[in-house]
Amino acid sequence: MEIEKMDVHKADIVISAVSPAQYPSTGLPEIALAGRSNVGKSSFINRMINRKGLARTSGKPGKTQTLNFYIIEEQFYFVDVPGYGYAKVSKTERAKWGQMLETYLTQRDTLKAVLSVVDLRHAPSSEDVQMYEFLKYYELPVIVVATKADKIPRGKWNKHIKIVKDTLNFDENDEFIMFSSETGEGKEEAWNVIEKYLDL
Repeated sequence: MEIEKMDVHKADIVISAVSPAQYPSTGLPEIALAGRSNVGKSSFINRMINRKGLARTSGKPGKTQTLNFYIIEEQFYFVDVPGYGYAKVSKTERAKWGQMLETYLTQRDTLKAVLSVVDLRHAPSSEDVQMYEFLKYYELPVIVVATKADKIPRGKWNKHIKIVKDTLNFDENDEFIMFSSETGEGKEEAWNVIEKYLDL
């Protein structure tokens, strides 16, 4: 199904869930976004759906402590999962999120693929690597999205891509997308890849 190159007109946040009992029961496919707290997941969602403020970008990293389900065109969900790697959150809180995340990622039948969102400017953190390995271990389809591409001169992209891929020990069978929520770089490519997994 083509949504006019995913020209999204209808997008809403449905629920911020903390347990499986609260997950939507529509059976629609889901695409999850996992990444560090301030890596730009909300900005990615907003750019993809042409909406400035649907996914709230927070000045306080670590604020998303729930699984936020956004329904897109009544056809699928983007699921923004809690950002990781933010130091000011207590160990207990972190363990709680980890548990919630693991439950969702390993037991959700409607989950079709996970966007592993990293910052192109820096080598992926140990948490990024851990997340990527976790997704590979559970054989979940992974799409690596390297955000903030506009912050790096084009001439240096390849160098940064290599650092990201080497650090993650990237599997070349996975998809890799350069993205900028500022310029829209990678938006169409991201939709093309996501559509393959949605199978609508």
